[in-house]
Amino acid sequence: MPCQLWPYITPGIPDDLFERLPGIPLSKREIRLLLLAQLRLLPNTVLWDIGAGTGTIPIEVGLLCPRGQIFAVERDEEVANLIRHNCDRFEVKNVEVIEGSAPECLHNLKLAPDRVCIEGGHSIQEIMKAAWHYLQPSGRVVATAANLESLYAISQSFAQLQARNVEVIQSAVNRLETRGSSATFTAVNPIFILSGEKLD
Repeated sequence: MPCQLWPYITPGIPDDLFERLPGIPLSKREIRLLLLAQLRLLPNTVLWDIGAGTGTIPIEVGLLCPRGQIFAVERDEEVANLIRHNCDRFEVKNVEVIEGSAPECLHNLKLAPDRVCIEGGHSIQEIMKAAWHYLQPSGRVVATAANLESLYAISQSFAQLQARNVEVIQSAVNRLETRGSSATFTAVNPIFILSGEKLD
């Protein structure tokens, strides 16, 4: 549902509308749009966002799916509070922040997911295996990789988990920025986005 800060029904909230902390990652708007497309959300989606960072994905999904339930998993207390603050800014009421380290904390989540978003992080294979265990049949996992090692680890995990309909996308985004008296295009760091579905 639209809010005062973002009164539109389309995704793609500008990055500068989110409160941030130094050193805490934020999924860039264009990357978020690709992630949301790969999640293939349902009106009543139950999403686990593991490694929620600034909270951009939970907030976008919360606005798009007001009947859904989103669990934002974040291990750092200060960052978890940042997610809560951003949820308040966007008047999102259907996001629950879970403080803890994945995969150990995942058993504390009250609802089994039909969508899981994993944004980077250590122990990616262990996290994917644990999340897959809880994932509903026909559910989807979408994971991001910023380097070759993560790309390989996620690909290997999907193969071991016998995921179907696996897709891999690499982003290539440039933004127009003003530098001095001229406007130039600046590349957004490329990200691999991998997605796969669980068999019925």
